[in-house]
Amino acid sequence: MKHPEVSAIGIIGNGLIGGSMTVLTTGHGYKTICVTRRPEMIPVYKENYNKYFAKIIAQCLMPENQREICEKYLDYTTDIAMLKECEIIFECVYEDLELKHDIYSKIEELCPDVRAVCSVTSSFTADMLVEKSTTLKSKLIVTHPFNPAHMIPFFEICNAAETDPAIPQFAKEVLESLNRKPVILKKAAPGFIGNRLQSALWREALYLVESGICDARDVDLCLNYSWCPRYTSIGIYEHHDMSSLLLNKMVSDTIFPTLSNIDRTPQSITDRIALGETGPRSDSKKGFYDWNDVDMDAYQDRVNAPYWHFMDWDLPKEGEFSND
Repeated sequence: MKHPEVSAIGIIGNGLIGGSMTVLTTGHGYKTICVTRRPEMIPVYKENYNKYFAKIIAQCLMPENQREICEKYLDYTTDIAMLKECEIIFECVYEDLELKHDIYSKIEELCPDVRAVCSVTSSFTADMLVEKSTTLKSKLIVTHPFNPAHMIPFFEICNAAETDPAIPQFAKEVLESLNRKPVILKKAAPGFIGNRLQSALWREALYLVESGICDARDVDLCLNYSWCPRYTSIGIYEHHDMSSLLLNKMVSDTIFPTLSNIDRTPQSITDRIALGETGPRSDSKKGFYDWNDVDMDAYQDRVNAPYWHFMDWDLPKEGEFSND
């Protein structure tokens, strides 16, 4: 159900996250105004929008005409002033702090009544984002998603020192109306929650391979077929409570002293970077794996597979759209 106090949502930037967010917001029947600095790219943005919907429809999660219904809720513009009717704006431009500050100054000037401005940044704290702002100091927060934002429900909300306490709660309610699962951090930390947990796991995975304990494929098979599937339905704190913290203490005392504590990028990565083996998008199409001749569409299907069941949306229906 849509938030009763939101008539329109603004999105600035239409890259990976911004484009995904337009699918999410229009897919829930919100009038969405997307600001782009490159009008020549609008046909490409529309094509990507159509592709997202085509994949959802192919999973039989929407009727065939749903994209046409949702697209009525989406407008593109190059004028930030068009966002003045939006109660909430999601800033989705790339990670350039100067660019973000420039955008915020325009919002302050042209959209003085906006209730919340939400950056999807994965690297900047809210305090860094508001350091050149005046009226936005109490309104600007981080709402960090995972890509693609229309499929992965989790969002991390983080305040600045001067944030009005009502703003993160308002943003949380809006995200919940979009069928997201947002949390509000008690204080800022580099990487927030998700990337810190992911980085800790990645550090140990790298250590296992560099130490000759196993191969990269062994690590991935372990994750696929041991405990990772468990954590799609219960949490890690739930699991260890149920397993007994007494047992956990014995395991922790044995294993924790042996875990990796490196504080910089390991040689297994820097050596591959020096060789130009940075993954499937590199000329070599190699990283830890050889991606030559890999069916990338099939790979993307595997990436998406765990998330389809989250897509239980309150879809807009034919004839509901009003431009008032």
